[in-house]
Amino acid sequence: MVEPRSKKQIRLVVHGMTCDDCERHVSHALQSVGAENISASFRRNEATFELGDLNRLDAAKQAIVDTGYKPGDAIILSDSKPSVRHEMDGNFDYDLLIIGSGGSAFSAAIEATSYGAKVAMVERGTIGGTCVNIGCVPSKNMLRAAEINHLATHNPFQGLNTSAGPVELAKLIDRKDELVGELRQHKYVDLIEEYGFDLIQGEARFVDEETVEVDGQKITARNFLISTGASPAVPNIPGLKDVDYLVSTTALELKNLPKRLAVIGSGYIAMELGQMFHNLGAEVTLMQRSARVLKSYDPEVSEAVTTALTEQGMSIITGATFHRVEQDGDIKRVHLTVNGQERVVEAEALLVATGRKPNTAALNLNVAGVKTGDRGEVLVNEYLRTSNHRIYAAGDVTMGPQFVYVAAYEGAIVSKNALAGNEAKVDLRVVPGVTFTNPAIATVGLTEEQAKSSGYEVLTSVLPLEAVPRALVNRETTGVFKLVADAKTRKILGAHVVAENAGDVIYAAVLAVKFGLTIEDIRSTLAPYLTMAEGLKLATLTFDKDVSKLSCCAG
Repeated sequence: MVEPRSKKQIRLVVHGMTCDDCERHVSHALQSVGAENISASFRRNEATFELGDLNRLDAAKQAIVDTGYKPGDAIILSDSKPSVRHEMDGNFDYDLLIIGSGGSAFSAAIEATSYGAKVAMVERGTIGGTCVNIGCVPSKNMLRAAEINHLATHNPFQGLNTSAGPVELAKLIDRKDELVGELRQHKYVDLIEEYGFDLIQGEARFVDEETVEVDGQKITARNFLISTGASPAVPNIPGLKDVDYLVSTTALELKNLPKRLAVIGSGYIAMELGQMFHNLGAEVTLMQRSARVLKSYDPEVSEAVTTALTEQGMSIITGATFHRVEQDGDIKRVHLTVNGQERVVEAEALLVATGRKPNTAALNLNVAGVKTGDRGEVLVNEYLRTSNHRIYAAGDVTMGPQFVYVAAYEGAIVSKNALAGNEAKVDLRVVPGVTFTNPAIATVGLTEEQAKSSGYEVLTSVLPLEAVPRALVNRETTGVFKLVADAKTRKILGAHVVAENAGDVIYAAVLAVKFGLTIEDIRSTLAPYLTMAEGLKLATLTFDKDVSKLSCCAG
């Protein structure tokens, strides 16, 4: 007797679908060649289906072509649904339960549903996590508004007589909130139904290694993902807890512009929000303990940023020792010592931007056997597993690079490892970082000090922004390009940029560092003239030449 051939579940990329009708056309095409259990999604640009004979896959692709769409890569998911590996005995409510609803959570959920997993997400507050609600989206929207206001009052071109009226901060905040609401709905809430996982509102706490409790309801899962993110950390400065201070979240909710803003901290959050308020018209003072801003960056970057912000009228205090904070009516006073001298900084508003702490206090992780670090962060290995092999963690809660694109990358890896039996390792060796000030700050790869500490013989190139033609025509020449290379192989190890649109420029450097491009590789490319990206090529020329003595575009 011939055994029936097992059906194969296939995920096929399909380009060209734009609506529900497109999904129906693709489904009918696949049905015509004998496919079963078909599901097409124009949002994901894919179709999943089962075939009893893989030899029919080419016919399935041709049927899609005949319908007017373009098939791409096909992945064989499993012999049959569900494709989730079930190693352990026992019945569980879910294959994967995700605590949190930010970037890593949604990435994990979307990936998990592609394996046929039963997935739930627990959220105690607003769906979407930090980025869309209180981080990237609202801050960059407000930064852009503030930049336009600043350019209207301080444009660098003689002959242009621009001006701006009083800033209506409440109206800007309302419009920002509308944008956040729209993106939260379209990029998060709507996807819950689209991908078919469950949302459970409430706060989760572990009661044992395979169970969480949410508002009195006990829920079990085969695997868990901790994706609870992080929140602003507040330093222990005497008197601070008795003062009406702002953090990054509440600063983006102010409806009235303060005349003066004092900022404790000068990392990327302090830089961005400080410049935002400055550009809206507030007097801003940045204060920090370390001897220079952005202390983990190359010194040339710190110097260029300090010069730029100081030229724009912001006050920067470094090497400060904070003694106490007090409030008198609406006035906040920060008492500090700088270079042995006592100082007092007064302001109507005080912003504390001294880092972030992981949101783990309410999870009761000890009963689940999950170890945490000194700051409360969830400790994970290279597979993003915690000390409990059934529980994973991703995103800011691990206190790794705090970027939403890192969180999303990690979330997908968790689902692959937890549900599909993969052993994918997280690779964060080449992570770009961008601070959206003006000029912007963007980095990738090793600093000069890091390269030397790693044992490299180092070559560096430092190109002042005044040597970049785009900066000259913009009449904004405060900034720098710095490249770090291996002297032996001449491969690019790191790139660090302070310039307008540095965040867009840095992606080319990401490719260079990730794929081991050399100084000569970049030199040999054609860089479009009068773009800021040309600075990368000019910086490679600077390893061996004085670019100030070259004609335009000369290589």
